[in-house]
Formats: sequence, structure tokens, C-alpha cells
Amino acid sequence: MPEFIARFATAAEIAQWDTLVTGNPQGGNILQSAAFAAVKKNYGWDTQFIALESADYTSYNLVLEKSFPLLGKLWYLIKGPDAAAVEHIPAMLAALDSFVKRARLNVFAVKIEPDVVATEASRAVLSQAKLIKVPDLQPNDSTALLDISPESNELLRKLHSRGRNAVRRAIREGVEVVRMDPTESTMRTMYQLMVGTITAKSTTKARDFEYYRQFWSEFTARSQGHFYFVFENNVASVGAFVINYGSKATYKDGGSLQKRNQYGDSHLVQWVAINDMKELGAVEYDFCGTPPSDRLKDPTHPHHGLGLFKTSFSKTVTDFVGCYDLPLSPLRYQVWTKVGERVFRQLYTRRTGKQFY
Repeated sequence: MPEFIARFATAAEIAQWDTLVTGNPQGGNILQSAAFAAVKKNYGWDTQFIALESADYTSYNLVLEKSFPLLGKLWYLIKGPDAAAVEHIPAMLAALDSFVKRARLNVFAVKIEPDVVATEASRAVLSQAKLIKVPDLQPNDSTALLDISPESNELLRKLHSRGRNAVRRAIREGVEVVRMDPTESTMRTMYQLMVGTITAKSTTKARDFEYYRQFWSEFTARSQGHFYFVFENNVASVGAFVINYGSKATYKDGGSLQKRNQYGDSHLVQWVAINDMKELGAVEYDFCGTPPSDRLKDPTHPHHGLGLFKTSFSKTVTDFVGCYDLPLSPLRYQVWTKVGERVFRQLYTRRTGKQFY
């Protein structure tokens, strides 16, 4: 089992951050990217760039950091650490603990969220590492993943029959997918479609437009983000924002008019995006969020409709282990869990009107 040393990334490493992250054992994640780090710096988080080194490999991980009076700092390894095997995570966290104490960084807890598939064995490894299971934060801790490495015709044949038939019908009926430039108008149209869909189909609330404008701008500025639209009677009826990051592509945002006439339009948007992502080197397409696999057919789940759409491409749902906390100061962590997190989340939301995480 490898041993790890934790350290801050050098300036040279930060300058090539995306290259290093996408070279991680699991290929990194868009939420570890330089673009996402730039977004979170304007939304209440400091960012740290951490390297976890062993004799076998180095894992580069974005850390989101918040400071709290009396308690100190919370570190959130969003979608990390990126490990070659779940069995390496305890050693990675031991290295982080040692680094925090050695450098006197005043971190009272580390929240992790590795892209490790949830099994009895993986959960046992994390539990034995004295990690505490906490509520999941990201929508794609359960998600539909599609292997897009096969040739296009073969890939279409391998899709779930619902998705394949919808794509073929949309093509036959002349539905056109338009790749849109990242202009102010494009972003506002995308946002309106998203808000309309969320209002109609979900109990959640969309972040403010400025958040999405910066998010989309950061990724498109790095040629990592792409807008796709379908129009009906010259009005945008379906929109999607898709990210290519290393060997992975992610359907990050989407929305549509609730009443429209072009059958299969949303499926064709995904099919066009999938083929574009293949050309950019992606081999996996993440539909970014479904109900957990054991609730996929539960109509009461808030993401039931989204799950049905996304699994019309990929027939199965992948559940990841989700969020765990590692207390570094047991006393301060106890204060955080009993009252601190709830109070600070409420205060932040009241003061800014924005989401805490």
C-alpha cells in the first residue's frame, strides 16, 4: 500500500492545473478544474491546490476552503481525493492530517467526495478510516454514465431503445441542433430555459444568473464549455451546456419549454453533443445526476423525470459513495455538527441570498 505526502502545489503546477488533474488516476472531474476554482472564489470560498504524492503517482486535488470564527477552517475536497484505488484514500487523508498539523493550517475538518463507486467493500474501507458519512452535496453522486468510445453507428445501436428511437425519429423529421456562441444572449436564453424547467419539474431553486454566467464563461473561455440549442418557430425550445474535460464529458446544464412539438429534440441535442465530445477526445459522458439506483422508478423522487430521460441513453445508474467528513479536531468538529454548520449556512444565505456549498 503506497504512502503519501501532502503539500501545496507549486506555481508551475497550478499554471498547468487542468493538464495535471485530467492526468489523475480517475481522470479528474470538472469540479476540480481551474475554471470551477475561479467561480468558487467569487462565491464565498478560498481555493487551495493540493498535491498528494506517493512513489507510484501524484494526485492533484482542488480544495475549497472556508474560515469560521473560533472553529478555524473547513476543507472540502470536492470530488476528491482522486485515488487509483479506494484503499489508498486512508493513506491520502493521513498525509493531509499530517500536513495540516505540520504547517499549522488550523483546519478542523476535511470533507471528501471521491468518485468511488458505492459498494459494501468501498464503504467499509472509508468507515474503517474513521470517516463520518454525511449528506451528499453534488447532484451526480448518482448519475448515468455512458461509454462513448465506440464508433458512432455502433454507439447508437447500443443506446437504450427509448433514446435510440427518439434520436432516429428527430433526425428523420428534420430537427436541427444549433451550436451557439457563448454570448450574453445565449446565456440568458439558456438560463430562462433552465429556470422554466426547474420551476415546472423540481422543488429546488436555481442559482442566480450571475453564478451561471461566470460558470459558463470560465469554461467557454478555456474551450471546455459548449452550448447546444433547438429552435421551434424561431424560439429556443431546448438548451444544453456540455463540458469536455480530459477524457470525460459532462452534460452540466439543460432546460426546455414544457410545451413543444418536435419529438426527440432533447434526445438529438444530447446525441449531437456526444459526438462532438468524442471528437474532442472524451470516452465517457456523464449525464450529471439521477435518482439513486434503488429509487430510479420512484415517481416521488424530485429527479424522477430527469432520471427517466437520462437512462434512455445509459441503461444503468452509477452510485458513488458521496460525502464523508474527517474530523481533525474532534471538539471543534462536534461544535460544527451540532450547531455551527446550520448557523453559518443560515447566516450566509440570509446575507448573500446564495447557496452555501
